[in-house]
Formats: sequence, C-alpha cells, structure tokens
Amino acid sequence: MKSPGNDNLSGFDDDCDPMRELLNRVGDKWSVLVVVLLGQGGKRFNALKRAIAGISQRVLTSTLRGLERDGLVDRTVHPTNPPQVEYTLTRLGRALLEPVRVLATWAQGNRADIQRARDSFDRSGKKAPRREPV
Repeated sequence: MKSPGNDNLSGFDDDCDPMRELLNRVGDKWSVLVVVLLGQGGKRFNALKRAIAGISQRVLTSTLRGLERDGLVDRTVHPTNPPQVEYTLTRLGRALLEPVRVLATWAQGNRADIQRARDSFDRSGKKAPRREPV
C-alpha cells in the first residue's frame, strides 16, 4: 500500500521490511566502514580487523556475513595451507560506494554544525532519545 499524500514516500510501501533491513545493515556502526575499506580493494579478515579500531572478531565476522548475505561482499577462499580468505565488494557493493561517499562528504562538511546543535541540545536539559537495539 502506498503512503497517500506524502511525496517523500511516494513509491515506497508502508510495510517494507526488506528495505528497512537493508538500511539497518548499511547504516550500522561497522558496515559502512567495511564497505569503504573494501572499496580500496580486496582485503583479508585480519587486515580489515587491524584497519577498524575497536571492532571485535565476532562483530567483524557477523558484519561480513551480513554484507555477503545481502550481496554486497564476496568471500573467496584461496586453496593455500592454511586457507586464505579474501573479501571484495560485489558489483552491488561497488554501486553502494557512491551514496556512502556522498553521505561521508556531507557528514564531514556538517560535523561542526551538528556538534553545535548537540551542544545546544545538551545545554537545554533535554534528554537525548534512546537508541533502539538493531
């Protein structure tokens, strides 16, 4: 069912779980970093782990599996001893780089304004909204 009278949502279903799931994936704390790093070329697991400060092995594994499931990342096992695993972006993952770069550029260009807004909000005594678990 379409949202009547809301031009911003024209063409989107009111109940679009797949879109919400995908936006949760690409909007989570780690996925965008992984996509950006893989946009520079294929990487092995430990190279990704070293490049992303603060990510645990479990979380990186889960993030990569989710990106692979969504068709954004390919996992290639090279037949060496021990086996080497390399992660690369798929065509779909590379297509995601452009909007991610636009968002990153926007965030970089507006971070001072956002920080001023946060400081003003915090001084007002209002409570920040609680984040829902993903």
